[in-house]
Amino acid sequence: MKLTFGDHIGGRAATGLLIVRIIFGVGMALHGWGKIQHPFSWMGPDAGVPGIIQFLAALSEFGGGIALVLGLLTPLAMFGWVCTMLYAIFMVHMKAGQPFVAQGAGPSYEKAAMYLGVALLMIFTGPGALSLDAKLFGKKS
Repeated sequence: MKLTFGDHIGGRAATGLLIVRIIFGVGMALHGWGKIQHPFSWMGPDAGVPGIIQFLAALSEFGGGIALVLGLLTPLAMFGWVCTMLYAIFMVHMKAGQPFVAQGAGPSYEKAAMYLGVALLMIFTGPGALSLDAKLFGKKS
């Protein structure tokens, strides 16, 4: 378990991680809300993406967002998020020639890259001491 969940950061850093978890987790859950309504077909009939891949993306966004807010099974949830964001960046945004940051109101992969960064942060640091992971898998006194 230590390899997966490691030590849980406490103090002010735990509060900072909680704030990041809440903001990004709620954002991601809301981002995935529409997708989870039709998890196998949210991209439409001409998407060219198998239904199971669409389902995994919807699950990682909606379920991963909720898991992040709670700090529950964070490494697993964030692994799904990393996979989804890498797919979005490379197979959707870059493939369409979109820039990292759009000049004006055009599409870009900036938001997907930020979500990727937060997912990697949570994998490497963990969700902090103010999480369900810390309560369930942390050191017992």
